[in-house]
Amino acid sequence: MNQSPAAASAATTAAPDAALPRAVFWIAIAFSSFQIITAAFSPISSQVVRAIHVGFVLLMVFALFPPRLGQRRLVPLGWLLGLTGFALSFYHWVFEADLTARAGELIPADAVVGVITLALVFEAARRVMGWALPAICATFLAYALFGEYLPGTLAHRGYGWDQVIGTMGFGTEGIYGVPTYVSSTYIFLFILFGAFLEQAGMIRLFNDFAMGTVGHTRGGPAKVSVITSGLMGTINGSGVANVVTTGQFTIPLMKRFGYSPAFAGGVEATASMGGQIMPPVMGAVAFIMAETINVPYIEICKAALIPALLYFCTAFWMVHLEAGRKGLLGLAKEDCPNPWTAIKERWYLLLPLIGLVALLFSGYTPLFSGTIGLALTVVLIFGAALLSGVNPMALRVLFWVLLGIACAGFLEFGVMAFFVITSVLIVLLLLRRTGSGALRLAVQALADGARHALPVAIACALVGVIIGVINLTGVAAELGGHIILIGEKSLFLALLLTMFVCLVLGMGIPTIPNYIITSSLAAPVLLELGVPLIVSHMFVFYFGIMADLTPPVALAAFAASPIAKETGLKISMQALRVAIAGFIVPYMAVYSPALMMLGGDWLATVYVVFKALVAIGLWGAGAIGFMVGPMNWAERVFAVVAASFLVVALPLTDEIGLGAAALLVGWHLWRNRAAVNQRVAT
Repeated sequence: MNQSPAAASAATTAAPDAALPRAVFWIAIAFSSFQIITAAFSPISSQVVRAIHVGFVLLMVFALFPPRLGQRRLVPLGWLLGLTGFALSFYHWVFEADLTARAGELIPADAVVGVITLALVFEAARRVMGWALPAICATFLAYALFGEYLPGTLAHRGYGWDQVIGTMGFGTEGIYGVPTYVSSTYIFLFILFGAFLEQAGMIRLFNDFAMGTVGHTRGGPAKVSVITSGLMGTINGSGVANVVTTGQFTIPLMKRFGYSPAFAGGVEATASMGGQIMPPVMGAVAFIMAETINVPYIEICKAALIPALLYFCTAFWMVHLEAGRKGLLGLAKEDCPNPWTAIKERWYLLLPLIGLVALLFSGYTPLFSGTIGLALTVVLIFGAALLSGVNPMALRVLFWVLLGIACAGFLEFGVMAFFVITSVLIVLLLLRRTGSGALRLAVQALADGARHALPVAIACALVGVIIGVINLTGVAAELGGHIILIGEKSLFLALLLTMFVCLVLGMGIPTIPNYIITSSLAAPVLLELGVPLIVSHMFVFYFGIMADLTPPVALAAFAASPIAKETGLKISMQALRVAIAGFIVPYMAVYSPALMMLGGDWLATVYVVFKALVAIGLWGAGAIGFMVGPMNWAERVFAVVAASFLVVALPLTDEIGLGAAALLVGWHLWRNRAAVNQRVAT
């Protein structure tokens, strides 16, 4: 199996069935409990929460990935390093007042703590995701220390090592900057929310619904993968986690019905990566973006909704065309579950998701909304377990009504109401002796949530080095000026350069650092060229996701590799083929911001969505070489050119593109019908 160390470690960390060592299992539960308590009650300052969050991450990473000497795992050394990082995190709590009083001045003890913690963060990130991200961050760190000796405009005025360590290891920049703040609040909570829903059976609900709706259609198994991954994206913002959960079912199903292993893995990887832009629970980048550009998270969700739906339409359309080209059929209708029966049996699992969306749209913060969504999920799991074996319908209805009224008490008493309700339910379960399964499920979800958060959390901590260096030296303004000079006469050229940077960076680093680096350098440039603020950041975000499908280091593809039993490189090439039409969506959003529901003109939004669907349809047909029948090379080139006209919002380009699309479809239908008639006559 062709699997990079970065991909292997990321997939290992995210795998839902990987058993944790017993000690690490209980540390993970303590980690999740700490995050829940600090999110619900805020008993300590944000700075201390960030430090202890990083301390827990270091402890778990070194315990799970200890140093090696040849083939020997030096487990005691791993524990020593992890416990050192964890113990040093409490330095920020014990000496919080002193650190605040002498902000900007380091005493020897501060310097020792800062240097050791920074070194441990670098090493932990290397263990989880390989060399690429630590190497990039080390380059930025070296620039801060030695950049004054560089020639030309890149040279800065010079900074002492104590100033650099102070910025990196203390305060609200460096490893405890905005990314770590977001990781220690929103991100962890939403990962935990997804872990509880997965344990409660949400994957089965989504699979049954997708199988029942599209499983019997042409190429149905691949469409099931797209729909299931899209639905999973609403509760789980991790592409790799989506691959290793839904992919266990969808990839073997696609292979059984004639899709090649590489294509099956590529479809799952493409669909799963879209989970990062699917509201309401988007990827970690969305929360970082909201904090970075200082807009409500719900505004990010609104801007992402239509591009996310178009992304999944792209994947759905591509697998439909591939099935037509290869003559692949769907499942037998009688073998598909009834989608409405699935919803009828497990409809209650949707309530936390509905509650989360309602709270977000009501103006509550993501932190509060996520806390309530998580609490509702726990209450539903325990409530359903408590009712097991209770047959009278009247009693069941009465129980849910009373439980709903009790949960509504959070409006008056806050989240404490849920802690009281949960405690009462646990006591009742223990008295009835029927809830051991539900209690084990909850404990497992706590451990899974902490484990799934590790790659995100360590990336957020390390990438803070880049932000700290950029803010300290002002290098972003200098590099941005050069990009503006290149692209000032051509917005398209600036967009192309930005896309290229995202894709190149994505070959070695995950979406979060990719977004932070590129948005720091390129998003201000796009803003200067007239691109709206949210659109410029979403453009970078979108191509950061596409970069995760780009070889040679495509984490989602490598995560699908052991399931598909195919090399990660072949899967990533097929993933790019499936996602190729999606490359036009962010460009259309730049030229027509109504695609992200900006401007308040609904007619403009409807028109640009129609135009985007036509462009995606043409681009996909041209890439696959099939529409209602096989397409020759002239038709394929014509389709791509017509789609390109629809992307650029210049005078007459829409008219030319739509006219060319109508002409191509008419010609293709006529030629295909003539070919069918000829075959019938023969």
